[in-house]
Amino acid sequence: MTLMYHCPLCSKPLKTNDQSLQCDSHHQFDFAKEGYVNLLPVQNKKSKQPGDNLEMVQARRAFFATDHYDFLRQEIAQRVIAANPNTVIDLGCGEGFYTQAFTQHLSATAQVYGVDISKSAIKYAAKRYKNVNFSVASIKQAPFKAQSADVLVSIFAPVFSDELHRLCDSNGKVIIVSPGPKHLFELKNCIYEEVNLHEAIECPAGFEYRSQTLLEVQQDIPTETIAHLIMMTPFAWKFKPSHYEALHKKSSHRVTLSFYISEFSPAVV
Repeated sequence: MTLMYHCPLCSKPLKTNDQSLQCDSHHQFDFAKEGYVNLLPVQNKKSKQPGDNLEMVQARRAFFATDHYDFLRQEIAQRVIAANPNTVIDLGCGEGFYTQAFTQHLSATAQVYGVDISKSAIKYAAKRYKNVNFSVASIKQAPFKAQSADVLVSIFAPVFSDELHRLCDSNGKVIIVSPGPKHLFELKNCIYEEVNLHEAIECPAGFEYRSQTLLEVQQDIPTETIAHLIMMTPFAWKFKPSHYEALHKKSSHRVTLSFYISEFSPAVV
């Protein structure tokens, strides 16, 4: 199978050479023993270990071991599979919880790629899910040629409109998952005097809306599991020991899980 990676240094195609990828300019990137490839040049790093740290990755792993987000994963996977794509790129794939679900029921020749800047997350993903091509890379400058994806997926990841437009095939689509209005409302209510409701994301430049769905449920989640859920969120640093003590007065809590699933296609010029 020919991989679709392009060199992050010179943008030339990367070819498989034994246990590494190499371009015509002789830039070489070795595959790790887990199966992923690191395509994030040192000079492009803004910190020693960019992306989510090991503690956040472990929290997500623990939470995703439960079935609380299975309904969301199934919904996204169905939308990807319905497109019958040849190439899917999950931008900001994390530990691959959603990415691996896309591979089910696709054609034998379809390729699924997972990209994340966190080495800790990609290392875990590649070790567990062998049917996905995982790489450590920036989703702002993804290591693929223009118009290389039939379907691009972005789940709770930063959205870079120019890069989405560059990567998306003219007949392809982009699926973006973002927080719904009352996502985790009850947990935020523990730490904020007034909880602001999330709004749907704006249509990325160069695209037009295809559809937008609000997927919302309430679930009873064990308090121990909620601690992992909190660690996955941007507001985790707001939780103080006193907040956790208050949560542990009950064995479980009813929590709203709310998501916008928005689909876009390249605008017709």
